[in-house]
Amino acid sequence: MDKEELTKILKKEFSSSPEEEPIRFFSAPGRINLIGEHVDYAGGIVLPAAIDVSIRIAIRKNRGSLFRIFSAESGEKVEAEIITYNSKSSWVNYVFGVIEEFRKLGMEPTPFDLVVWGNIPQGAGLSSSAAFEVAVAFAISEIHSWKIRREEIALLGQRAENRFVGVNCGIMDQFVISTAKEGFCIALDTETLRYEYHEMQLDGSEFYLIDSKVKHSLKDSAYNERRMEVESAFLKIKKGKPFLKNLYQANLEDLENETFGLNPIEKKRAKHVVTERLRTSKAIANLKEGNSEIVGEILFECHNSLSKDYEVSCEETDFIVEQLKKEGVLGARMVGGGFGGCVLILDKKGRKDILFEKIKTLYRKEFNNDPQLYTFRISDGVKEF
Repeated sequence: MDKEELTKILKKEFSSSPEEEPIRFFSAPGRINLIGEHVDYAGGIVLPAAIDVSIRIAIRKNRGSLFRIFSAESGEKVEAEIITYNSKSSWVNYVFGVIEEFRKLGMEPTPFDLVVWGNIPQGAGLSSSAAFEVAVAFAISEIHSWKIRREEIALLGQRAENRFVGVNCGIMDQFVISTAKEGFCIALDTETLRYEYHEMQLDGSEFYLIDSKVKHSLKDSAYNERRMEVESAFLKIKKGKPFLKNLYQANLEDLENETFGLNPIEKKRAKHVVTERLRTSKAIANLKEGNSEIVGEILFECHNSLSKDYEVSCEETDFIVEQLKKEGVLGARMVGGGFGGCVLILDKKGRKDILFEKIKTLYRKEFNNDPQLYTFRISDGVKEF
């Protein structure tokens, strides 16, 4: 949706006066994560990149006392003077949460009119919610000339989701959406927030996505459970290793140390986190060398760990990965929070369309559902357009 279309919707939905401020336009991308899954809340290193699907918003300050927000996709309109959690139209809480976080910083957003539209597939594990938060936070900062640093925009968006929306997410999604650069992924240390860019260049190979079109309802609740299990495992190990800053720094032998007292579930969750550290280090080295075969092997290893040790996959995404492996792709793994969503594939160029048709036929027979193929380009982060 372009500026003209967004403008028409905003003017149609919201009355205005001659003194109204100009309409401005902002977009924030979806994201993939090459490696480092479910470690961003354990102090780990992640390797995400922004992709060319986005949340787009049109926004202007208004002269009234109401925040007026309209979804171009659902047709829902919400108007509020006092910000409280909206259980009926839950999507608007991503806006409300951002407003509340600005207020906590002593910054009072002027009431505004906002229209949102997006083409990030929801429930696909491509971070449509984080994109919405970052787009709104960046837009509010810009229309007030606050000029907040992109890294701070990311942290504010994360706080909004943690505190107001109620999903205890890590920093990865908001951070890459805020700071991404076209053609590059970001190696982000989620403990220190130091980051560096790495070119996504694997000659003769390409990344693409297959969406399982499955969204299991337990995703958010299980996500919070995993965070608690990771924290519990870390606290037990830290008693014996007080210098440890996070679970990501633990060693595999720590998990079997009986004096630490990890239960079987904590051992499995910790095993994924620790082995993901080893996979991520190896992936970065081979990405720099352009070794697509090794990067692909690491993707398969990551999926196995997410499925067996972290238990955030599901039979549909496991099925897609297994069929892709049989077809000889270089690598594949589930991405995002899990329990459905997308599978990220790395393979040699020129195979994806024929291969997808094979997978689609098998998947339909097994689950009576049609997956979807997404190709993408590595894009910039949040911006005004």
